[in-house]
Amino acid sequence: MNLNLSAKNISADLSHKKIPEKYQYLFSEKYFLFLNAVLEKMVSGHQKLMLQRNSHLENGYDYDFLKETQSIRESNWKINPIPEELLNRQVEITGPVEKKMIINALNSNVKVFMADFEDSFSPTWEKVLAGQHYLREANNRTIDFIDDRGKQYALNEQVAILFCRVRGLHLNEKNIFFKNEVIPGCLLDFTMYFFHNYQILINKKTAPYFYIPKLESHEEAKWWSDVFKFTENYFGLDEGTIKATVLIETLPAVFEMEEILYSLKEHIVALNCGRWDYIFSFIKTQSNDPTKVLPDRKSVTMDKHFLKSYSKLLVNTCHKRGALAMGGMSAFIPSKNPEENKQVMLKIKNDKILEVKNGHDGTWIAHPGLAEVALSTFKTAFSDSPNQIGFMNKSLSISKEDLLTPCSGPKTMNGLIENIFVSLNYLEAWLMGNGCVPINGLMEDVATAEISRASIWQWIKHNQSLDCGQLVTRKLVKEILLEQKLLIIKSIDRVHKFEQASKLLEQLILDDEFVPFLTLSAYELIN
Repeated sequence: MNLNLSAKNISADLSHKKIPEKYQYLFSEKYFLFLNAVLEKMVSGHQKLMLQRNSHLENGYDYDFLKETQSIRESNWKINPIPEELLNRQVEITGPVEKKMIINALNSNVKVFMADFEDSFSPTWEKVLAGQHYLREANNRTIDFIDDRGKQYALNEQVAILFCRVRGLHLNEKNIFFKNEVIPGCLLDFTMYFFHNYQILINKKTAPYFYIPKLESHEEAKWWSDVFKFTENYFGLDEGTIKATVLIETLPAVFEMEEILYSLKEHIVALNCGRWDYIFSFIKTQSNDPTKVLPDRKSVTMDKHFLKSYSKLLVNTCHKRGALAMGGMSAFIPSKNPEENKQVMLKIKNDKILEVKNGHDGTWIAHPGLAEVALSTFKTAFSDSPNQIGFMNKSLSISKEDLLTPCSGPKTMNGLIENIFVSLNYLEAWLMGNGCVPINGLMEDVATAEISRASIWQWIKHNQSLDCGQLVTRKLVKEILLEQKLLIIKSIDRVHKFEQASKLLEQLILDDEFVPFLTLSAYELIN
């Protein structure tokens, strides 16, 4: 393969595109040796897992609890003990690996900050490397920032615990090549964060902590276990030094939660309800089934039976095996209007009360201004306890049908227009390098945008009629998309990529075949 790039050869197998000078220290010889070793060990397994995923999606799959792993579900075992500092994770904040965000999040009144290379992040090469640089500075406590108004940002004496969320298995890193092929983005994210931070963290009597997204099977969990064990052995560390939380945010994974915990039992500490990606996965994995069509996005809430079943099953599964059960993201953000803000806080509180009642040990927020209401809800419920890991709903029985039966609700013209508006605005922001975008009072990321564009595709595919009687057709959607694009362009005064975003969105929602991830196509359009 002729790269025709300014590529530097590292070994016979490993090469890369141009690295900005200020980040070249990240690519030391020792780091490259480690990366090369991990790729040599893990890439072939990754390729097999991706083939398995594609086969399930293309050929259909009977989603159910696995007969071949029934013995794991029925036998008596626990995950390794959770480190003491991770027993209280009542509120976690998430956000992209950008300097100001990192400082504000670590200084927030929360237990954990999940620094994100995934759904709230647009992975331009510059931003990927800058993110790693900032996280190293954060762990060294040398990170600071002065904004345009001269306001200075620095870390408080006490800060939240840092977790690093790597990219999903499906996302590649097109700037690094192994044997003339692009590498899994997750392995760049993992190896670089680990290599540059593990010793700093161990010296502070803590360890490298990771969030693992979008797993679809226990085989994928086993692959990550092998990555962790290989890394620990490579650096002479005790097995189980690395700790991880796995997001249960795909429909296939909800049927294999015990097996996922078992496969990672030396390293895992929690599962998390990634509710927005889970809703997207519900649509995607059953996209050709006309009986699985979901209503307006705002009607698909966690009190609906299929989502409440998912939440409660996750809680029971985790607590049975000694793991924490984390709740999901509230996408609301504070409003500057006092009356509107009261309503936002009430919605947040009610959402968190539902999670507490379901048995969750903690939750996610997207904005520091929501920390107090979320934390007070969990503190009040737990009294002096850090979690409710002893909670078990012994009468709970969740069937395949509980998880696979969609909720009913309205399908409205406003819902269709909002889906197009959100998808278009988010895609444009992502192409401009911003993966976390406030739109209409909600913090939108890849997961919420995926729901919006998947819902449009599903309504077209299955000839859905809106409540007003209007049939959802390609023609109608194209007309609304053009109208929304022109309105947005008219209302802004900046450099933009709405033409590119509109063209991409049209492909995503009008193609005959469902495109598995919008980021796969969008990634080709960024540097």
